[in-house]
Amino acid sequence: MAGPLLQAWGLGAALRSRAALRPLGLLAPPCREVAGPGSGEAALEENPFYGKYRHKIQELRRSSPDVFESRMEKRNEVKKQPVGYSNQGEFIRCMEEKAEGLGTKTSKEGFTKDKTLDSILNVEMVKEKSAEEIKQIWNQYFSAKDTVYAVIPADKFDLIWKRAQKCPSFLYALPRKEGYEFFVGQWSGTELHFTSLINIQTQGETAPSQLVLYHYPELQKEKGIVLMTAEMDSKFLVVREAQCLANQVQLFYATDHSETYELVETFNHRSSEFKYMSVIAELEQSGLGRELRPGQVSDKS
Repeated sequence: MAGPLLQAWGLGAALRSRAALRPLGLLAPPCREVAGPGSGEAALEENPFYGKYRHKIQELRRSSPDVFESRMEKRNEVKKQPVGYSNQGEFIRCMEEKAEGLGTKTSKEGFTKDKTLDSILNVEMVKEKSAEEIKQIWNQYFSAKDTVYAVIPADKFDLIWKRAQKCPSFLYALPRKEGYEFFVGQWSGTELHFTSLINIQTQGETAPSQLVLYHYPELQKEKGIVLMTAEMDSKFLVVREAQCLANQVQLFYATDHSETYELVETFNHRSSEFKYMSVIAELEQSGLGRELRPGQVSDKS
């Protein structure tokens, strides 16, 4: 059973841990030139997360060998580009266009198209209640469900939203036993879509979302709160992993530290200067995701 976002949208100070700052092969490509036996399909299979995507990759190879080869070539080209280079805008637009034409695609993937607050809550009825009462209703409802949820203060969401308009995408690191798996988060309206970097590398613009955070600002002005919940593809993520990604949105987009937010700006506007290891260092310093590492105990009781 999932709880609300860790530390109630307030990160505590944590000592920097330098353990396991090892990127995961293709999932953390530095700016470099790659050729020879380490490139192409062989290198893809060496990725520690290849097994999770094996079925989709092999299906693409069988059904569309030309497309598969083209993707492998594009992937090698991406490895020559600086980290932070991204076609996420086109990726999201393509997803939206396909969902528009194929209304069943989104539900087939397990996500709700146009998920409104009214579909969850009687908005007119709760307007009569205080912000604290609405918060209790929201938390009580979702505490019985395996999902990520939060009640975000209006000023905190204001900051996140303004920054999301200027910097709509970012690279997030999810701690794994083997190191780190990277996910690209892309804002589309008030929805934040996540998909793994290897998913984008192998499926291109057709890569589906694996986690969507839904933000509802309907009560922001009147009650001073923004409600949030999520849907995820349980074949690829469990709740605590999705929660770790959701908490990183606060870490990078709602921070008061200019050096931390500067990573987001660099990723979006100065991609050649972006250093993926800085993301990992910030994550380690915050303590987020510590409970995802085998043998490590979270500071949270």
